[in-house]
Amino acid sequence: MSARLSTTSNGYGSRKPSSTPVRVEFYINERSFKERLQLYFIKNQRSSLRIRVFNFFLMAVSCTLYCVRVILDDHRHIACHGCTPKNFSNTTENWWGLLWVNRPVWLWALQVSIAIIMLFQTVLMLYLQHKGNICQQLMSITRILEFLNTIPFIITLFWPPLRNLFIPVFLNCWLAHAILKNMLNDLNRALQKIQTAFSQQVIILCSMLLCLIFTSICGVEHLERAAPGVDGKMNFFQASYFVIVTFSTVGYGDIQVNVWPSQLFVAIMIIAALVVIPIQLEQLAFYLLERQKQGASYSKHRAASEKHVVVCATCIQADLIMDFLNEFYAHPHLQDYFVVLLSPVELDNTMRLLLQIPIWSQRVIYVQGSALRDQDLQRVRMDDAEACFILSPRNVMDRHEADQQTILRTWAVKDFSPNLPIFVQILKPENMFHVKFADHVVCEDEFKYALLANNCLTPGTSTFVTLLIHTLRGHEGSDSDSQWMRMYGRSSGNEVYHITLGDSKFFGEFENKSFIYASFHAHKKYGVALVGVKKDEEDSEIQLNPGPKHIMQASDTCYYFNITKEENSAFIFADSDPEKEREHKRKDSKSSLHNEPSSSSKIHSIIASVGTLAIEYYHHGATRQHGAPTESRSDLLSRQSQSQETQEGNHNAVDTQEQGSMAIELQERRANDPAREALVTGKPSTSSGRNLLIPPAGEEERVPGRRRPSILPVLEIMSSDPEDEETGITFTAEKVETEVDGDIEDIKVWDAKNESDWMKGYPPVAPYIGYTPMFSHLLANPRKLCCLELDQPCSHSNHHCARDYNWPNNSIIVAVESTAPGLYNFIVPLRAHWRPKHTLKPIVIMVEKRPDTVFLESIAAFPLVYYMIGSIESLDDLLRAGILQADTVVVVDRESSKLAEEDYMADACQVVAVQTMFKLFPSSTIITELTHPSNMRFMQFRAKDYYALKLAQKQKREKERGANLSYMFRLPFAAGNVFTASMLDTLLYQSFVKDYMIIFTRLLLGLDQAHGSGYLCEMKITTDDLWIRTYGRLYQKLCSTTFEIPVGIYRTQMQSDSKSELSVTIDDDDQSSTCLSEERAALAELVRSKMKKLGLPESDYDAEATEKRSALSYVLINPGFDTKLELDDVIFIIRPAGGPNASSPMPPRRKYSTRRPKTEGEKREEPQGSMDTRL
Repeated sequence: MSARLSTTSNGYGSRKPSSTPVRVEFYINERSFKERLQLYFIKNQRSSLRIRVFNFFLMAVSCTLYCVRVILDDHRHIACHGCTPKNFSNTTENWWGLLWVNRPVWLWALQVSIAIIMLFQTVLMLYLQHKGNICQQLMSITRILEFLNTIPFIITLFWPPLRNLFIPVFLNCWLAHAILKNMLNDLNRALQKIQTAFSQQVIILCSMLLCLIFTSICGVEHLERAAPGVDGKMNFFQASYFVIVTFSTVGYGDIQVNVWPSQLFVAIMIIAALVVIPIQLEQLAFYLLERQKQGASYSKHRAASEKHVVVCATCIQADLIMDFLNEFYAHPHLQDYFVVLLSPVELDNTMRLLLQIPIWSQRVIYVQGSALRDQDLQRVRMDDAEACFILSPRNVMDRHEADQQTILRTWAVKDFSPNLPIFVQILKPENMFHVKFADHVVCEDEFKYALLANNCLTPGTSTFVTLLIHTLRGHEGSDSDSQWMRMYGRSSGNEVYHITLGDSKFFGEFENKSFIYASFHAHKKYGVALVGVKKDEEDSEIQLNPGPKHIMQASDTCYYFNITKEENSAFIFADSDPEKEREHKRKDSKSSLHNEPSSSSKIHSIIASVGTLAIEYYHHGATRQHGAPTESRSDLLSRQSQSQETQEGNHNAVDTQEQGSMAIELQERRANDPAREALVTGKPSTSSGRNLLIPPAGEEERVPGRRRPSILPVLEIMSSDPEDEETGITFTAEKVETEVDGDIEDIKVWDAKNESDWMKGYPPVAPYIGYTPMFSHLLANPRKLCCLELDQPCSHSNHHCARDYNWPNNSIIVAVESTAPGLYNFIVPLRAHWRPKHTLKPIVIMVEKRPDTVFLESIAAFPLVYYMIGSIESLDDLLRAGILQADTVVVVDRESSKLAEEDYMADACQVVAVQTMFKLFPSSTIITELTHPSNMRFMQFRAKDYYALKLAQKQKREKERGANLSYMFRLPFAAGNVFTASMLDTLLYQSFVKDYMIIFTRLLLGLDQAHGSGYLCEMKITTDDLWIRTYGRLYQKLCSTTFEIPVGIYRTQMQSDSKSELSVTIDDDDQSSTCLSEERAALAELVRSKMKKLGLPESDYDAEATEKRSALSYVLINPGFDTKLELDDVIFIIRPAGGPNASSPMPPRRKYSTRRPKTEGEKREEPQGSMDTRL
């Protein structure tokens, strides 16, 4: 439509447009009659689909009417309509039978009606689709068939004798076949039906076979009408039988064709079948292979009746998926879930074989597609899924690119299904803020560096956390001959569980009692370790060991360590009276927090809580004589061996092996039970018995001037009532503080001129977007960037190596390829505010590439943090970094090594470099991060290490049993000296069942700080602590003094302690010993020559230091109450926030260690303008 705008002229001769509004209409070209018809019949998908469905129905009806005509046909009346039938002899062919048929009037009327409709549509489509040469459209096979089956019927309207004319209507089946092909395409476009190419090809192939057979049946039946006689003709059923037998190549021969036209027709149809069917089968096989590559679609009906989760990943790696499946299906109530794998890449041969295993083939479905396409998300039924796991690939070089892909997948899933729970695995912490909206997020670098940092101070933390976040049964190692394997395997079954206190049998009786009291008595009675609690309040957080001031309420959620959750436990009371039990419960229910107990009730409660305990303090200070002789380690070990007892865990916990539950036998602990004393002490029982909380007789004589130590009771409620003081059991921070007077001598090392240089606060510079600041030790004035480089002198310092700094504590060296923002999470736990200043260890970052300014500015505010350019492959760099003055060396995985041609060779550089470090510095503690867990067997590798070979066989047996951690008995893993980021993957998987696991682990590692929550730390058992004797007594000692909760033991057994288990480690023949000595001498000479070149004193290097190969270390999580303590045990404890000032209830000891001798009068110099380390 054209519009003309009127204009007016002003006085200057210009024209201005009129202000009259004009209505503009669009798409006027579609208003013609032809365009409207094209829009309805062709362009509109839905209307065109309806028309095709209607045409398909007409074709099917026309073929059906033809079959009806054949069945009703009378071969004796062969003539035109209204004509007299002619008689033919029985010996000659009746060719007129091919031209005329017997067609009833009603059947003719129906066929004519269908023909009129079909002809009208054919002419209309020619008119609407006319483009180019009209003859090409008229001569197409489809148009010829349409005209052949419609025009003769129209002619019969004007010439009645032709009503009995034979018309090959059965050929309409091919028109129906063509319509079906077009209809399937329209069905996908218009109705959004997800039909794969394979399913379409199957339908088309079946349709073609059906048309071919139907055409052959109708053709043979009609041509056989010319056969002589009535008996020689075929009916429709006989023709069907003949064609099927012929096409199946059986050929019985009982029915045969008699005239040459039918014989020629059968031959033509057989040739056509031999040509057409193989072509279709080839296409079908091609689509079948493509379907196997692309995977199947998750059925809509299955999604409505079954539960499933979707796993999205860039590539489907066998190790990654098997770890997910093993951990996911380890939970009983997830056995009926389906797992749908969505990945844009094709399955490799290894993964394809794994998914064909019966245990996975019935529950795991692979779909090739992209999470960024809504069609693929619909194929996996993302809307109906229970959760979506978006996993990052392992062993990728460009981790930023991998995170970018993960972020886009997360956004796509959130956009497609906003209410779906999303579990995201991210690699770099600086990318976390993009996926903060996800329900659960695990950052690999964040957890990895925090775990490595805690491993430097608390040995075995990586193993401790790894065992906690893996689902194990606790039966691993039960068939081993080694005692440490049985203990270690049983304790590995401990996991984190939760339960509401009001619904709990474990903790229900401790309502209105302090958290510390509940934790101690729950472990004493049931063998479970209560470590955390969460109040039933809005915005409440999980608190690890909130301390004695927290009073347990029925609505509190309790978090505890145990072999299995309480719901799967059976309770068996030994020698219990039901009446007494009910009376005990009734009395417990009457206790209330709001009612202040009387003095007598308090005393009664104290005595009841003590049981067989002796109420007597353990005094230190002036009464302790430091010069008193002490037992040597050999004497102590020999004395311990005389009273060796079973350390298999708490004897109250008994496995029932029935339906995975655990029967907990509760026994009354009596003061004078000879049988119990014999069980605990390992000595013959006597009639007198002895108090377990009093050291053995004569111990007080061995330490002159010391009062006999004992253990305080754990109070139900922390009280400051003056009446309590009369009972003689009240202790305060001042009293406990007297036990640690010896720590003051360590503080003097850090004295400086200006105390204000140190402070506690939040770091001034955030390393990346989205980082939550942590309260830490800081410098009031951040150092200059030039002072951060360890071995480069500047205007503020002239130091050339780590030894020049003369640090009072041994350092921690972390070797990385390049500095990343995630490395910040390694520093923060080591500078946490709750760590005493005098225990802080210097941190030396050995980096191969120079750090950027942003990273240096973020670490400049932390005390005792340095960097240097170097590599662990260089001996000079290691010496300058101070490996001789280092407690721990942490070797972080190299990203560039992931480019190795062979996947499992990615760890070759780290393994060889660490092996060299062990050879050169055998006394060093090295923690190595590997890419593949299977490569941990090469750590400290020796060809004749027969015990390691024995453990390798143990690993194979555990793997055959389907253990989730088949490598758990490898010595490097058990000792916490090796770590892989893949161990953290199960943390995300467990969050589907335990939604608190990520938060719990972050609190445990110090990545988060919750108000009132405690923190993980350690204490070491020395000769002064062995009077406690058992883990349960230590539990009470800690709970009653500093309110700390022990959660595990890191135990190290030397060769003499392991009962000859390691005695077969080395082939100690004369030749091997001589070669080993010569090798060590050569290595020592090499190190000394390098030290001399660098100007370092050769006396710092101890060439006679023995290797740590003869030591066997392992972790015990939540050991039993009667587990015996051993010398040098490291106890994992959770210390309460804001508790007593005492750092430990144990006797005084130094809080740091130095292996290098300190020269008399040696003065420690700090770089000018750096910091002051005074307390």
